[in-house]
Amino acid sequence: MLNWYRRTGRDLPWRRTSDPYCILLAEFMLQQTQVETVIPYYDRFLERFPTIQSLALASPSDVLKSWEGLGYYARARNLHRAAQIIIERDGGQIPATYDGLSSLPGFGPYTTAAVLSIAFEKDYAVLDGNVMRVVCRLFEIREDIAQTRVKKCLWKLAEDLLPEGHAGDYNQAMMELGATVCRPRQPDCLACPLKSHCQARKAGHPETLPYKSPRKPRPHHTLGVGIVWRGNELLIARRKEKGLLGGLWEFPAAQQKKGEPLQDCCLRAVLEETGVEAGIQNRFHTVKHAFTHFSVTMHAFLCRYRRGRPRPLGCSDAQWASPETLSSYAFSRANRKLIDALLETDLRDLFSNATRSPNT
Repeated sequence: MLNWYRRTGRDLPWRRTSDPYCILLAEFMLQQTQVETVIPYYDRFLERFPTIQSLALASPSDVLKSWEGLGYYARARNLHRAAQIIIERDGGQIPATYDGLSSLPGFGPYTTAAVLSIAFEKDYAVLDGNVMRVVCRLFEIREDIAQTRVKKCLWKLAEDLLPEGHAGDYNQAMMELGATVCRPRQPDCLACPLKSHCQARKAGHPETLPYKSPRKPRPHHTLGVGIVWRGNELLIARRKEKGLLGGLWEFPAAQQKKGEPLQDCCLRAVLEETGVEAGIQNRFHTVKHAFTHFSVTMHAFLCRYRRGRPRPLGCSDAQWASPETLSSYAFSRANRKLIDALLETDLRDLFSNATRSPNT
């Protein structure tokens, strides 16, 4: 495995450094995100925050803005808070012990082991989705990997395979094998350095492993979204720090209640989030977006401002912003789709329409 990795391993930016901060950043970004997607974000993030000190001193808004579009924003919030703790508690030195790292926000067993092994050459095995697939096929484990007992067994096997003193390269080799050769579909078994040992290959069914119990249907939610214009500005709200998309900006939105007209849902969202009263002008745009555990359809309406001062009622901040300044705020990908639709529209028509009498 080590020889194979040294010959064929991909040239990735975080593999060209021994800086624990760079390795830590990469591991956070690579959680549930493909390498090709991460690379440009990794490079830009390091340009903006080249050291753990610069990250710790940054504002939450700046961190989220640099993370914008990468998704799973809890990673960015945890990374930022971890950097602050490292500065405050550890004097700016990233801990090189399991207890020290695992006590930080966002450091579960995988991330802790990955950073310790790759950045500090400590003998800890990793078990991400790629390694889990390799181990299941290697030993022909046909039980449901979602079960706690099975996961513990896989961790034990991963630890037993670990060569002392080479944990960093070995863990990366296992992850590389799962990502490039032992793929979920159409594994390239002939190119695999473990082909002579793989029990699933000998049995002729590597693609059937690992076994996962069928997923439950993913819930779908319908949202009403208010794009409220006042003069040449529009109303935006910042989501509360905790929860999905915490700290990101959005156009006020609410989940549609049973039997509730979408227009009413939209106006309720604006009022409950910001205290602003508005009237529907017309339907503007519809966006569909899938999250990990559910999907949404966002029905956005152009709204006319009536009265009220923006206040953080169901959000952490609310304010007016001009279209030209929207690029400086961190929005979710779904809201960026609405902004793109806005910027592709003749804004003069939007402004003039928003001052006419509402049609609903």
